[in-house]
Amino acid sequence: MRIVMRIGGSVVASPINPALISRYVELLKELKTQGHELAVVVGGGTLARDFIKVAKNLGLDERAQDEVAISVSRIFAQLFLKKLGELGCEAIPLTVEDAVKCLHDGKVAVMGGLKPGMTTDTVAALIAEKMNADLLIKATDQEGIYSKDPRKHADAVMLEHLSFEELSNVFAEDKHKAGIHQILDPEAVKILKRKRVRVVVVNGFKPENILAVVEGKNVGTMID
Repeated sequence: MRIVMRIGGSVVASPINPALISRYVELLKELKTQGHELAVVVGGGTLARDFIKVAKNLGLDERAQDEVAISVSRIFAQLFLKKLGELGCEAIPLTVEDAVKCLHDGKVAVMGGLKPGMTTDTVAALIAEKMNADLLIKATDQEGIYSKDPRKHADAVMLEHLSFEELSNVFAEDKHKAGIHQILDPEAVKILKRKRVRVVVVNGFKPENILAVVEGKNVGTMID
């Protein structure tokens, strides 16, 4: 199976969680052993948002704020890559083409952001499109997608299944902003909808959820 894994910075990077990163690397090794093709996109989490704030306070424009956040996400990707050893690419892919070349070489591609104005969700969607992925799994700090923000509304209900069309009704933001924080970026959804890539959103604090999804079990929220 061709799988793109989008690991939220809210999961491994807010605060930085070495033990969880290690568990993810073990999971990637296991999936690779099973013969799956894997691309991973990691977010920068709180640290990236802290740096966006610093850049803002320095009077830097949104493009510069984004560039700083991208650098942070790449540092986290580098930690994954170093821990993966020979299974991973030689370096962090800086373009979609670099990632695809790395996958063609039989390696696991691990990357952060790509360019200003593009979230890591969109990066994951572009990779999924390019590698004809069967599945995009997004590991977040929630159990799945809810009818409304569960942190603000006690009556929020987790949705087990959504169509891409229904998903747009759940959005808080409909365009990119530096440090945007929601379940799936609207730009990414456009790409995934076009390619009809199956998406599953799970609780990323339990890496075993990802294994369960790959095995076809019902976990989190499925979007198709």
